[in-house]
Amino acid sequence: MRSDQGIAPYATTNYPGQEGDTVRNTTLCYVRCGDEVLILHRIKKAVDENKDKWIGLGGKFEEGESPEDCMLREVYEETGIRLESWRFRGIVTFVSDEWGSEYMHLFTAEAEKGPLPDCDEGHLEWLPWDSLTALPIWEGDKIFLRLLDEDAPFFSLKLRYRGDTLVEAVLNGKQL
Repeated sequence: MRSDQGIAPYATTNYPGQEGDTVRNTTLCYVRCGDEVLILHRIKKAVDENKDKWIGLGGKFEEGESPEDCMLREVYEETGIRLESWRFRGIVTFVSDEWGSEYMHLFTAEAEKGPLPDCDEGHLEWLPWDSLTALPIWEGDKIFLRLLDEDAPFFSLKLRYRGDTLVEAVLNGKQL
């Protein structure tokens, strides 16, 4: 679909015959400094599918953005950090009975610690990498955090949710 039809080609796509169904393209980046990671506690928005969860940095594509463009813009908007190097680690397909589908482009990066700004999305904090899975996070996040920790090669992970419950996980075409 073309952007002159009112649909951003990389942001949200409506597929013919599936009125109302959309697929969002987003990015998520885990910015590390040594053994710590900059993480966002989503506590500020009243309506937020990630409310009260701890997540990496990122957001929705804007029209014409590549995954890298979106990730760099979102990290800068949320933290003031201009990343100089990063790795594109995988694509996570989320399917939810409540909020549709999403293709999340997953990155990691390194950055120096500095003062953290106030963020409209929530509270930013540097935490030990190995503490993430003990925080309130999505169940499926534990899978891709493990893959990142293991330095797995580029992967495709599909996570299907019913409400907040993970009901299916498929890694590189194989059920987990």
